[in-house]
Amino acid sequence: MNVQNRTIFSHDNLPVLRGIDSESIDLIYLDPPFNSNRNYAAPIGSDAAGAAFKDTWTLSDVDNAWHGEIADREPALYQAIHAAELTHGKGMKSYLIMMAVRLLEMKRVLKKTGSIYLHCDPTASHYLKMLMDTVFGKNNFKNEVVWNSATGVKNNTKSRFGRGHDIILFYGMSASKFNVQYEPLSEEYLKSHYTYKDEHGRRFSADNLNAPGAGGHRYEFLGVAKNWRMTEEQAHKWLAEGRIVHQSITPGSRVKIPRYKRYADESLGRPALDNWIEIGALNSQAKESTGYPTQKPVALLERIIKASSNKDDIVLDPFCGCATTCVAAERLQRHWIGIDISPKAVDLVRVRLENEVGMFGDVIHRTDIPKRSEKLPNYRTHKHTLFGKQEGLCNGCRTQFPFRNMTIDHIVPQSQGGTDHEDNLQLLCGACNSTKGSGTQAQLIARLKEQGVLQ
Repeated sequence: MNVQNRTIFSHDNLPVLRGIDSESIDLIYLDPPFNSNRNYAAPIGSDAAGAAFKDTWTLSDVDNAWHGEIADREPALYQAIHAAELTHGKGMKSYLIMMAVRLLEMKRVLKKTGSIYLHCDPTASHYLKMLMDTVFGKNNFKNEVVWNSATGVKNNTKSRFGRGHDIILFYGMSASKFNVQYEPLSEEYLKSHYTYKDEHGRRFSADNLNAPGAGGHRYEFLGVAKNWRMTEEQAHKWLAEGRIVHQSITPGSRVKIPRYKRYADESLGRPALDNWIEIGALNSQAKESTGYPTQKPVALLERIIKASSNKDDIVLDPFCGCATTCVAAERLQRHWIGIDISPKAVDLVRVRLENEVGMFGDVIHRTDIPKRSEKLPNYRTHKHTLFGKQEGLCNGCRTQFPFRNMTIDHIVPQSQGGTDHEDNLQLLCGACNSTKGSGTQAQLIARLKEQGVLQ
């Protein structure tokens, strides 16, 4: 892995993602902008004061190279984005292009045992699921988690119900790990399922010990001859431990049958479902609140991290904001990497780790782009292969040139995180390479159109 634990990058996350080694991350959680058509800023005087971001999208905000890159290399992904444009407009198209190029990099950096959780709301959740199905594979979809995001009545009107939930799209790679999570038993559940109390007031249920069908072990126990699901030795051990209750089959019946005492306080709880209503949203008075707009509770991230990672695994949050993921990962003894375009994120992670975890120092702040550690041949060795793939055509002006007139170019400039991998290389004629310079492929195409070289 080419990035150290406890690193925060203050940078656009796309070039940073491009610089992280392939298949090196165990878990990604991202809480990106929601395309909510709003601008956000933390209140003055809060820990997060100075943090702000806009969540409105137009095509002028997007490097059009992403659009061309998706259309050329990921036609299914491009079609999903195009469908969203037809139904929702250019703002949604712009937003989804921004997300798509990042999701492609996130897939590349995830291990085969890795998982990704994308946090969104109903504004774009259905469109984002189309992207996720395309990038990560529809068969790798695990859950659409519903989280209770409301601290009160949200956007209530006379024409609809108030909005009170977010969506978390959970995908696992081909060999992804998962640890079952449990919710505390509610008082209602305890009353309906643990209907008895022992002499100490401990709640218990009386479980049937009969073996199903003709299976089990046949013997007489406490005057009852049956097929039991436990051995006779185990039955007498439980009896000596006080775990057997000799109970009537029906109220008032003289016929009694042994049953097993299962205590409520020994239960792990109920396996968590995909509606996480018991994890409440933060309010401004919560102890962990920093004032950061869209801050999520630590409990939410702890559930995700516990479910889909183990101790010392690497957790990545590419939109880390006020660093809740980093704090939760540190608490749970995971390694973590955060990326945020605002330099405020590094201040917040340091303050929060000190206040909430008791950890001082050790946070690495970087503003550069990491260099992938994979050993690659010199990129010039790909020239013959690229010439064959492009059939001798310049990838700019689309004119045919002899081999010796072609030059190798990085589609995504190295200054923006582009690598020497073959999929980031192309051949341009000398004139197009000079025109492109250190710019993007989209800028090259735009200039060629302005010059009348391309229609």
